[in-house]
Amino acid sequence: QVQLVESGGRLVQAGGSLRLSCAASGRTFSSFAMGWFRQAPGKEREFVTAISRSGSSTYYADSVKGRFTISRDNAKNMLYLQMNSLKPEDTAVYYCAGSGIGPGRDLAGYDYWGQGTQVTVSS
Repeated sequence: QVQLVESGGRLVQAGGSLRLSCAASGRTFSSFAMGWFRQAPGKEREFVTAISRSGSSTYYADSVKGRFTISRDNAKNMLYLQMNSLKPEDTAVYYCAGSGIGPGRDLAGYDYWGQGTQVTVSS
């Protein structure tokens, strides 16, 4: 089992920056690929970004490419999401997730999920 707890979400103005964190506990963090997903009101949960077990490979949704950066610190069991140039359409609950398969874009490939943290971007 892996327990995931997100933090860092808040209200921010458009154009601003925010850093989300995800603290992992339980099984060895470095054995899991990790991802960030988000869910806006009335919409399905969608892929944002993912990172390989070592952190050497990263993947991004087109909507956030160039603005968001995923990173991880396996020594600290931490996952991060640096979000820059935020837009109102980035408003959503952001979830971190762990996968024993690999850093995919499909929600079904992730076994462990956090409770989410709310990000609200005002225009």
